Amino acid sequence: MYAMRKEINQYRQAGHLAEAAVADPHRLIQMLYEGALERIAVARGAMVNGNPRIKGEQLGKAISIIEALADMLDQDKGGELASNLAALYEYMSRRLLQGSMRNDPEALTEVSRLLREIKSGWDAVPDQLRQAS
Repeated sequence: MYAMRKEINQYRQAGHLAEAAVADPHRLIQMLYEGALERIAVARGAMVNGNPRIKGEQLGKAISIIEALADMLDQDKGGELASNLAALYEYMSRRLLQGSMRNDPEALTEVSRLLREIKSGWDAVPDQLRQAS
């Protein structure tokens, strides 16, 4: 069973890498949101099931993705929106750390909700604006 799970994960990773290689910048951001949400969900499951190793690995990856999203912000062009997002990303990273330290699944749920809300706005960007950027 472990070997099959490993092969499935390798297949999924190869698929994500192939998609990222041809994705436009808008799609790459969507993929980052999806990746962070997936890792938080796995970490939450590991937390609830008492698996601290998986919880820590997955939360570390989620925080890295959130930090990458923050690093991509253009403070000059983004103005107040970029500043607000930077502060929100910092808050999310802090909440994930707190949730991990306190074994608080609600903190992870809160961050997932925030990420889904931002992602839904990102997903709603019209094609014309995607191509213009």
